Amino acid sequence: MDMLWNGWGDPAKAAPLPDSVTGLLRDLLGVKPRSTPALALDDLDLPAPTAAPAALAALAEAVGGTGHVRTDAESRVRHTRGKSTPDLLRIRAGDVSDVPQAVVLPATHDEVLAVLRACAEHALAAVPFGGGTSVVGGLAPERGAFVALDLRRMDGLLDLDPVSRTAVLQPGLRAPEAEALLAEQGFTLGHFPQSFEWASIGGFAAARSSGQASAGYGRFDEMVLGLTLATPRGTVETGRAPRSAAGPDLRQLILGSEGAFGVITAVTVRVRPLPETKVYEGWRFASFEAGAAALRVLAQDGPRPTVLRLSDETETLIGLASPDKIGAGLDRSDAGCLAVTGYEGTPEETAYRRERAAAVLTAHGGTPLGTEPGERWAHGRFSAPYLRDALLDVGAFAETLETAAFWSRIPELYAAVRSALTDTLTAAGTPPLVMCHISHVYENGASLYFTVVSAQGEDPVAHWTPAKHAANEAILAAGGTISHHHGVGTDHRDWYVRETGELAVEALRAVKRRLDPDGLLNPGVLLPTD
Repeated sequence: MDMLWNGWGDPAKAAPLPDSVTGLLRDLLGVKPRSTPALALDDLDLPAPTAAPAALAALAEAVGGTGHVRTDAESRVRHTRGKSTPDLLRIRAGDVSDVPQAVVLPATHDEVLAVLRACAEHALAAVPFGGGTSVVGGLAPERGAFVALDLRRMDGLLDLDPVSRTAVLQPGLRAPEAEALLAEQGFTLGHFPQSFEWASIGGFAAARSSGQASAGYGRFDEMVLGLTLATPRGTVETGRAPRSAAGPDLRQLILGSEGAFGVITAVTVRVRPLPETKVYEGWRFASFEAGAAALRVLAQDGPRPTVLRLSDETETLIGLASPDKIGAGLDRSDAGCLAVTGYEGTPEETAYRRERAAAVLTAHGGTPLGTEPGERWAHGRFSAPYLRDALLDVGAFAETLETAAFWSRIPELYAAVRSALTDTLTAAGTPPLVMCHISHVYENGASLYFTVVSAQGEDPVAHWTPAKHAANEAILAAGGTISHHHGVGTDHRDWYVRETGELAVEALRAVKRRLDPDGLLNPGVLLPTD
């Protein structure tokens, strides 16, 4: 199944907002219903492909026939940009200026190499496409004619080594299918980001994904032991052993490269036994500051839960941690801040960590709320993108952004980003609701994940751009990183250059020139074009 062309996920799971929430948006934020009817896919006026017949024939030869090269309008629309709010607003407005020439579906590593050779011969850019879940402009290259290189046919579990606890997965394998294949042999990746239902293994590696159980299982880049990369110059293989002192770790060069250096065609990952027990529970803290202090103690001194997250006062009041209960806490003046802890493993291990963590949380002012809030979060954890679509449907603007910093900088970063978003959008006549949570913790720091809801303004994308830029500036000024797990894409590229420094960026440019001398791969994504 493909995702909804103008929204997120499975169309059958889309749900309208309750009237009470729609009224709240109107009264609190001045949200007005859309003035124009929604476009249907057939209403879009797509430009015809301009790629030469010889180019399409070469692509077809590379992938075993014309059946694996799609030039129909629907396929091209479904591979246009990603799923950020600006992406969706543009496609909903009929903007198909970034539509690919064709969608090419290779089935093997060698076919990917052949596609790249055909692209080089016919001056076509190539954009690797997994689940299509990018929210940072990672699927919108800054070059005219390009093809979407859809990896869905590369969807296998190639090997599982139960002694070493490793698995080799193909890049087009979507996360639910990967978990199902591993579960048949008693293992799990333990990687469950919000994009889980649609994102692919290759995308996880290319964007340094971080899952909601990262406190226990780690980020995806920490799970990766080896990678195979197809480039216009040939093949790069990394990962002969779990750790090595044989020069710089080239795995780290490929992880996070977002398709700019090559196409990931195989990923070797560590796997763990399926947990026998899962328990999720809720805790209340009087303030975000108090809750963050408690999370820091668990992250630094343990015991660290498998899931550890904290919503600020506004997110707790609105109920965003449980999208199916939005607005349920609005009549409460004592909502405080909701923390969710989760424990997975054997019954004995789970009980031991849960008891010790509870003592730490209580000592730092936490009040136990039982398992109901935690189980409710677990039940609704993949629902937020559908809620975003419902907000857009009624004329609201809703978008997310994230960052990370060392613990000592978290308070300043939190305040700076909130102020940047609030001040910019308020000055533009659309005062926002800004919510935040901590969902990934480390011994030395944590991530901050912001959700912004406001009225759309006359031109929603243009209206949002100054606020996004102000938030980016605030992140860098306060010592944060421009992205913790969404990636760089085109949206964050200019700030990434400033964060990394010109000399480091020149070094990455040199790598790209060596692996991709014609600049075919995802041009303008991650690195500025020459």
